[in-house]
Amino acid sequence: MASRTPAQPRRPSHTGVVKAVLGPTNTGKTHLAIERLCAHSSGAIGFPLRLLAREVYDRVCAIKGPDKVALITGEERIEPKGARWHLCTVEAMPSRPDLAFVALDEAQLSADPERGHVFTDRLLHTRGREETMLLGSATLQPMIKALVPEAEIVSRPRFSTLTHVGAKKLSRIPPRSAIVAFSAEQVYVMAEMLRRFRGGAAVVMGALSPQTRNAQVAMYQSGEVDYLVATDAIGMGLNLDVHHVAFAGLSKYDGHRQRRLTTAEMAQIAGRAGRHQRDGTFGTLSGMGGHDPEFTPEEIYAIEEHRFPPLTRLFWREAEPRFDSLATLIEDLESLPPRAELATPPQSIDLAVLKRLSEEPEISDIRGARMVQRFWEVCRLPDFRQQGEETHSRFIARLWQDLRHGYLGADYVAQAIAQLDVPAGDIDTLQGRISAIRSWSYIAQRADWVLAKEEMSARARAVETRLSDALHARLTERFVNRRTTVLMRKAGADAGLLPVRLSESGSVLVDDEPIGHLEGFRFVVDPLARAADRKLLLAAAERHLPALLESRGAELLASAGEAGGLTLRQGTMVWRDMIVARLERGRSILDPRIRTDAALDRLPPLLKARVTQALQDWFAAHVGGLLGPLIGLSQASRASESGANLRALLLHLVEAGGILPRDESGLDRLDPAQRERMKKLGVRIGALDLFVPAMLRPAPLALWAALARVWGAKPPAPPQSASPVVSSKEPLAGYRRVGTQNLRVDLAEKLLHAAHAARLAAKGRRFIIDPALARSMGLSTASFTALLRAAAFRVFVRRPLPEGAAGPAMPPLWEWRPSRAAPAQPSRSLPPPTGAFAALAELVTR
Repeated sequence: MASRTPAQPRRPSHTGVVKAVLGPTNTGKTHLAIERLCAHSSGAIGFPLRLLAREVYDRVCAIKGPDKVALITGEERIEPKGARWHLCTVEAMPSRPDLAFVALDEAQLSADPERGHVFTDRLLHTRGREETMLLGSATLQPMIKALVPEAEIVSRPRFSTLTHVGAKKLSRIPPRSAIVAFSAEQVYVMAEMLRRFRGGAAVVMGALSPQTRNAQVAMYQSGEVDYLVATDAIGMGLNLDVHHVAFAGLSKYDGHRQRRLTTAEMAQIAGRAGRHQRDGTFGTLSGMGGHDPEFTPEEIYAIEEHRFPPLTRLFWREAEPRFDSLATLIEDLESLPPRAELATPPQSIDLAVLKRLSEEPEISDIRGARMVQRFWEVCRLPDFRQQGEETHSRFIARLWQDLRHGYLGADYVAQAIAQLDVPAGDIDTLQGRISAIRSWSYIAQRADWVLAKEEMSARARAVETRLSDALHARLTERFVNRRTTVLMRKAGADAGLLPVRLSESGSVLVDDEPIGHLEGFRFVVDPLARAADRKLLLAAAERHLPALLESRGAELLASAGEAGGLTLRQGTMVWRDMIVARLERGRSILDPRIRTDAALDRLPPLLKARVTQALQDWFAAHVGGLLGPLIGLSQASRASESGANLRALLLHLVEAGGILPRDESGLDRLDPAQRERMKKLGVRIGALDLFVPAMLRPAPLALWAALARVWGAKPPAPPQSASPVVSSKEPLAGYRRVGTQNLRVDLAEKLLHAAHAARLAAKGRRFIIDPALARSMGLSTASFTALLRAAAFRVFVRRPLPEGAAGPAMPPLWEWRPSRAAPAQPSRSLPPPTGAFAALAELVTR
């Protein structure tokens, strides 16, 4: 028969919408798919794991009712008559064009060497009548655009953040952590050590049955144990209350070789930490002997920022091969992909078994499309026992002896199931029996293989349940110290008898177990003591804290009388980096109300009163030392002899931090006596501003700005230093804005005083103002000009030198015009000036 050319991809016939919902773990993709499934009249979701399909099946049953929902996996089928919503493994997804909605979960597994071709087939061809949803990692986006161009791509961000926290010893791993290992032996070692350190751990491995896995997870979720030890099976299908993921290794054996995990695989596992809105952490284990695993900086960045190399190809295998003969079937299964984005996968176990058995004489004579197809279906029985090609081939050959002639013998199936119904043995033995019974559960689901399908299926499920219960008991017995957990829960009323002490570092220890530390007057619980079963130890510590807190109160009293003992930060009073009081709006800007922190309520009443008074005394002294001039102005504003106009001006000065523009001050309403009184209070009357020189230092301005914010005002930012000129787009407290610069107000007055001295020396004539002083301060020509013009100085440009004459240009002349009238303009147009004052003249005449 002629060979068949590579097939073109089958384009599904549908009119529904196709959406690709892509993003990292914990983005709610599966939850969204469940919502969309329930919103349609019918539908199906394909999951990568039986465990996931079962979990979602229970959720949908609670919404739609068990008589409307089907569960279809290789080992278990629950199909009520008229079921409209189907939860399946990807391999068992029904191909029905009448389903309104279809979703494929974890679609990036199309790049998996073992099962990728199945996912690729569903991605390309399985569609819902009204809506199709492809869920997966963002790395799948290029492949979606190339292979499913009609798909609308929706990106979803992770609900929480992942943070790398480095390496920790196993004894220091915090509760609610998952430790991930990559071999059964390593899992057992980790769990044994946690049993000794922390009372025990739950165990999750891919070889466990879903029932055993659920039982172990339930033990962890309920808080019976605070640690979970797992293989990379945790990376998919388990939504757990995990705060931290610790990697015991960063390499694994993938069936062909030992290799380092890809960053995407690392992220899939680390993403188990921090579900929903709670952030999570990840890291590695240290001190395990040998070479401790370490993430590279590039891997840490990729995991924290969810940046991974995009997929460049998906694995593909002909999903509709011809069954003319075994040779034709093998040829089609090994045919080349139809597109460059698709790749031939490594030889899978089913194809290897098919090729191996087709060489045997008693099988190679299979004829007819129906028999070839039936034989292929037997070869596709999954190798649950993971015993390899040769052993699995012998099992398939034994099944085919009966199936080629009809059905498996009822006695043969019943005996095989009964032989596995032995709940005795160690962990490895029970795992092997569970793997074997899963094969028979798969076989018993086939009505065309087993006559008494319902009875054999029920027997296989019952045996799997008994074996799973036994395995759960063995795991718990070996890896959970029941005595420790029960003791910690039963100690109850004797909590006060447990020894409690304070270490030199400030840690509070109960029977040498750290449960927290003191930060000032606040007891902070250590992460290792937050489990619900340690409330007893916390209660014991609480009984011993009052005496320690009283000692801390005495230390605070002493610090309040020492220089630098307390500080003000953003409206709070701070002692040893801890907030002890907060400032609130009071009677005036200089007199805020002081509210002590709630942690001080634990002090004895008399001691708390003394601490409160000490805080008030320290604050009064601190404000008096820096804002004494403003306090004097505030007191004078309340004196009746000051007069109404002066009192109003002084209040305005206090609220403005001791610097006030002259034209806004109301100075012209003061009589000479009031002006004299104001000068005695330390207020200087400048040409442009009224100011208190002592308030122009950074420290007083910073304190005034902080008090103003507490008062509810929005003061200008205080300066960081006492620089004469600051280039800033925003105004600064204590500075006058001139041009594009800020000039300290006392220096502005100094420059204007020099300008007026030049004016007086000219005796009524126009005069020259030397800009040297302004330049020495760092003031630009434009800013100096702006300052002079604000003070009513006007410039006159001198005639340029006659043509052919040499020498410096004549500097511009100035005059003072205190009126608001505009300066006179030159009577005739003059050539543009040149020389040192050209820029100044040009700016002034703009």
